[in-house]
Formats: sequence, C-alpha cells, structure tokens
Amino acid sequence: MNAILQSLSNIEQFCCYFKELPAVELRNGKTAGRRTYHTRSQGDNNVSLVEEFRKTLCALWQGSQTAFSPESLFYVVWKIMPNFRGYQQQDAHEFMRYLLDHLHLELQGGFNGVSRSAILQENSTLSASNKCCINGASTVVTAIFGGILQNEVNCLICGTESRKFDPFLDLSLDIPSQFRSKRSKNQENGPVCSLQDCLRSFTDLEELDETELYMCHKCKKKQKSTKKFWIQKLPKVLCLHLKRFHWTAYLRNKVDTYVEFPLRGLDLKCYLLEPENSGPESCLYDLAAVVVHHGSGVGSGHYTAYATHEGRWFHFNDSTVTLTDEETVVKAKAYILFYVERQAKAGSDKLFNTSS
Repeated sequence: MNAILQSLSNIEQFCCYFKELPAVELRNGKTAGRRTYHTRSQGDNNVSLVEEFRKTLCALWQGSQTAFSPESLFYVVWKIMPNFRGYQQQDAHEFMRYLLDHLHLELQGGFNGVSRSAILQENSTLSASNKCCINGASTVVTAIFGGILQNEVNCLICGTESRKFDPFLDLSLDIPSQFRSKRSKNQENGPVCSLQDCLRSFTDLEELDETELYMCHKCKKKQKSTKKFWIQKLPKVLCLHLKRFHWTAYLRNKVDTYVEFPLRGLDLKCYLLEPENSGPESCLYDLAAVVVHHGSGVGSGHYTAYATHEGRWFHFNDSTVTLTDEETVVKAKAYILFYVERQAKAGSDKLFNTSS
C-alpha cells in the first residue's frame, strides 16, 4: 500500500488534482458531524475513498510529521475492496488497479452529495482529448493514466482482419523467456533484458495457440489466427507492470530477471498505430516512480518504491524515506514503472484549467 501511495503521490498532475479538491463532510442522519469512516464495521456505507485519498496525499506533503499512518484510508479500503481485508500478503499491482478503478467510479458518480461536475472541474481539455473512458465518462484517472490499444486479429485461413479498440490504465508486460535466467545487471551469460524487449514482446505479431482459436465471421467457425497490438493513444502517465509472478499448480513463482529501464527518454513511437501524427517529443517519457518487490514471492516479500521529486530520487520504505541516486535506481529489479509524458519546451498545456 505504501509503495503505491508514495508512487502516485509523486506523479504531480495526479496528486495536485486530489489535493486541490474541496474537503467533504460525511453526513448520515444521526451520525452527522462524526467521522464514521474510522470504524472497521462492515455495515456503514457512508465512506469516501476519494476523500480519504485526498486527505492522505495532503498529509504526506504537509511536512509536519516524520511519518504518517493512513489508518482511515486503510479502513475504507477494507470496506469497499473485500479482497484486501485482513493482514495477509497482497500484490501491489492488484492493489493499484483496485484503487484506481474505485477512485474512477466514485469520481464518475459523485460522492456524498457532491456532484460529479463539482469534483471533476471539467473543462474542454478533459472532455475533448480523453476519449479512452473506462466504464463510462472520463475522470482524472482516465485523463492521466488512460490510453487506447488497437487489437488486430487476422484469420490464417481466409485472411479476414478484425480490429477493436481497448482502453487501458496500465500495460502488463511479459519478461521474454530467453532472459528469465539472468538475475542481475552484471551477470555475464548473454544480453541484458531491456524494457524495450518487453514492449516488443507485447506488441509483436503472435500466432494464437489451439486454446485461443479466433471465431472468424467469414469462415463462420473458430480458426487459427495471429494477433498484434498497436498503441492507438498514449496516456499522459504510462504505467508499465512487469509480470514477475507466475502461478504453477501449487505455488506462485517469481521471475527475478533484471530488466534494464531508462530514467529518461523512453521512446514509444515505434509502437504507435499512427506515428506520423505525433509530435517530436510526444512519444518520449521520463521515469517518475518505480515499485520494487523484494523477496522470493512465494506468499512473502516486501515492497518499496523509488520516486523523483524536484530532480532528486528518494527511496520509500514503509516509514523511512531516504535520499538516493540514479545509479541505485537503475539497478532496481522493477515491478511497476510510472513514466510521465515529456512536455514540449514551449507552452506545455495543463491538464486542468482552474479558471474558465
């Protein structure tokens, strides 16, 4: 939970949006004025994830405490995300997806009497340029993390091509099998796996196996086919999840391969559906945060995060925050990477305008 919260809090556009939201008083009949969401009881539905997330981000940045324990947010997570009740080991990527999905849904519907339009402060930038809506209308979640994939399937018998567009908030990338034995950057046996290798593996043309036969509308039956992904629209913040955990019949194995990743200038132009429509810097991304899993991963382990703030890198390890350097960050065995779109030098547009 800490690794994800610290990463999201260092994504400036996202964090600032929530910190600038007005505070919401939760009221419910006889309990008006009481902070009912401090309880662990399952019967009280008068909770707001958005409000607790806002308060947590504000507390993290106010600078008056050595450490902050987000108990209220933790209890709200228990209430609205049953998967995370209790104290057993949980997956950071799974938590991030649940958190973003629930923030998105709550922002869509408004919460505790506050209208969605008041929360979103909608403007033309948000509504016009962000059509990659997940489950309905756009929110700050889809405006920042939302992209669109084109899924292209070709029937190998008749050649019929099928295309569909899939919105995404993050991309889950396999570590190619040929690199899975290489565990450290300095290991000598063969080339180092790079993030570009993982992206190429994700977008390369792939022949679907017998268990994934494609229902061809022209042949009117399931046929062998090929599949390829293109990125139709890049998000403002690209979240990349490296699939380090694989289930076998009895346990979860961890792929401990070191994956080389750039701190600056991740170029995604070659994965775009229409690269000619992109500006010179619109496909370049700079790293904002990295989540790392330490341990074997068989029902155990520990998550920490690295994030950059005002040009310096910090390591977030539970209640401890330490200054670190780029050399340390690039050696990390990344699990989740957050890349922020590089803004053009002149007149970079803001995501939200406060005045109309």
